[in-house]
Amino acid sequence: MSNAEGGYVPASQDKGPRDDRWYLSLMAPNTKGEKFAWLDPTSIYINGAAFHDLVDDLIADLSGLEADVVAGLDAMGFVLGSALATRMGVGFLPIRKAGKLCVETDAVGFSNYSGRTQQMEMRKPAFAPGTRVVLADQWVETGGTMAGAIELVERQGGAVVGLAAIAIEENATTAAYRERYRCAAAVQPGSQWQMECNAQTLESFKIYRPEAAFPARHGR
Repeated sequence: MSNAEGGYVPASQDKGPRDDRWYLSLMAPNTKGEKFAWLDPTSIYINGAAFHDLVDDLIADLSGLEADVVAGLDAMGFVLGSALATRMGVGFLPIRKAGKLCVETDAVGFSNYSGRTQQMEMRKPAFAPGTRVVLADQWVETGGTMAGAIELVERQGGAVVGLAAIAIEENATTAAYRERYRCAAAVQPGSQWQMECNAQTLESFKIYRPEAAFPARHGR
């Protein structure tokens, strides 16, 4: 939303508190089968108010955290990571699937949400030892992908200080992450959204409409 001077006004200032995280209801169910993730959050990014509210909430959860760079995990972590880096006034580092970077890299194997073993890599060198890094991904399910990213950062002497995602599902691995790092997630622990994410089904799927997330068309 814009103010009278044409600048961006976070929707939180316009609509008051957003404890319900309304934008989560825009996420789409998987309609293409088991090899895909169980939902698609990208409709949040399409809708301007939803995307800005999401970033506002994550930034609020990270308030006061001292970081030097945000690293985003390939590929949807690039969306959140670059948005967070811009708001925080720091740089952005992509952590990519193997074979994509044309410079020297560190690589690590990991097991993703589907149980498949993959590799991802990070440019070498990426930063000086002691650099404080926030890791961003769209979703943290089993924690395997995030574990690989943490290993890559720590190999180069970086310090992971925070994790950010739309949702962090609850299991032994992610519980350890919450104990060790500042974790920011749109889906709040203890909420109904968290319980539904843990069960990998959302009540909002029953009334899901793609057009609810369509971007506003200005000046028409």
